[in-house]
Amino acid sequence: QVQLVESGGGLVQAGGSLSLSCAASIHPFSRFSMAWFRQAPGKEREFVAAISRSGENTLHEDSVKGRFTISRDNARNTVFLQMNDLKSEDTAVYYCAAAALSFTTDTARGLREYDYWGQGTQVTVSS
Repeated sequence: QVQLVESGGGLVQAGGSLSLSCAASIHPFSRFSMAWFRQAPGKEREFVAAISRSGENTLHEDSVKGRFTISRDNARNTVFLQMNDLKSEDTAVYYCAAAALSFTTDTARGLREYDYWGQGTQVTVSS
């Protein structure tokens, strides 16, 4: 059974940092593109960042570019999201997602491209 388990969320002051992790029980993990999405209260789930199977290619949403960085460790079946300079508008539940399809910048933002989802981890940024 495929599982994606996020961790690392919490409460942080504006300007602070958090590092999210997503441990995946997918084999082989290196054949899945991975992504992070987030959903704030009353809003739709939105794309944050994605990474290709090898980790060579990444895509970050404009609102987080320069502050957030997605990465992965295929030896540990884990994808990360380093979040710096957090803002109150970053408050949301953050979800990890996995797609069997190859990563492309045209499709990486689409929720329907992803086959598996984690349960999410709450990130709260206080101003």
